[in-house]
Amino acid sequence: MRSGRRSAAPPADGIAPSLERWRRGDIEALPGTIADEAGRPSRPYRRIDTLALMQRKGTISAAMRQAGEDFHALFVRASLEPLRAADMARMPHGGRGLEPGEVQAEARKRVWRALQAVGGIASPAGSCLWHVAGCEWTVKDWALREGWGGRPLSQEQAAGVLVAALGVLQALFGL
Repeated sequence: MRSGRRSAAPPADGIAPSLERWRRGDIEALPGTIADEAGRPSRPYRRIDTLALMQRKGTISAAMRQAGEDFHALFVRASLEPLRAADMARMPHGGRGLEPGEVQAEARKRVWRALQAVGGIASPAGSCLWHVAGCEWTVKDWALREGWGGRPLSQEQAAGVLVAALGVLQALFGL
């Protein structure tokens, strides 16, 4: 049995995420209701991301969280996220792939500049930004899978690497 933080039990009223999803412990109910696609009131749930959790704990500032979210937005705009469906509107002609558009190319340049500012993609801070802020891994997952040069780090050390990287991003983005 896993040790660590326990999530609250799912509410008995109405439709909620599955029990398996609740066991992950990283979702929460929003304080109010919103309308669903048919206009009926619904009880929304959202995933609590790593940056939000770190800000709540006081590990990072609001500006550092914003820098991480800005990096993630650039990452998505650059189409660098690993899990995505193919764009069906983009059909290659003659078997050739299409070049990225101007917006996507500019976003990739900005992601690359951000990674260079923290020491490059091969540095611990660059790898941490890529995987945690970009691909939305947890700090723990990055620490165990990637770490420092392929060697695992403790979760506390990995969080320190992320805090340092977000500090550099905050300065780079002028927040």
